[in-house]
Amino acid sequence: MDTRQSDVVTFLKHQHEEIKTLFTEVESAQGDAREEAFRRLVHLLAVHETAEEELVHPYARKVVPGGDAIIDQRLQEENEAKQALSDLDEMGTDNPDFLKHLDALRTDVIDHAEAEERFEFPQLEAEGDPDRLRKMTAGVKAAEKMAPTHPHPGVESAAKNMLLGAPVAIMDRARDAIRKAMGN
Repeated sequence: MDTRQSDVVTFLKHQHEEIKTLFTEVESAQGDAREEAFRRLVHLLAVHETAEEELVHPYARKVVPGGDAIIDQRLQEENEAKQALSDLDEMGTDNPDFLKHLDALRTDVIDHAEAEERFEFPQLEAEGDPDRLRKMTAGVKAAEKMAPTHPHPGVESAAKNMLLGAPVAIMDRARDAIRKAMGN
């Protein structure tokens, strides 16, 4: 078994590294190559955040001491990052201010990832059921196949998704895929 995929925490840490690499790729590319790299970054961030919101954070709230406070802070950071990502998406990669805003987003996303790896993930590994953490990886992989291609800030529930229309339906499908993979 691939060790970076053995449990959801390890898998998400690996995604953190992929996200950092994609930020660098977007920054260094130009023209159509920058747009294509940005699409991949948006996709990976959407998969990652959907999986955390649907699987990891709810479980961490239950098993991590002080989980509510830790998760509330992570959700606030994620929502701010989704808003910035949405703004970048609307701006377009050819906008003269794109790289400045991308750099600010990169800083926020890396700070968020480091906070997860410092405050949430170690406690989740210590307190969580190892079998459940391994099974959650299947849910993340299911989300990878169904993830939205555009960020939707402020959308952390299926009810809100339904109100926002067709584009957000893709995120609903990702959530459904996670739930199906997890047997819910």
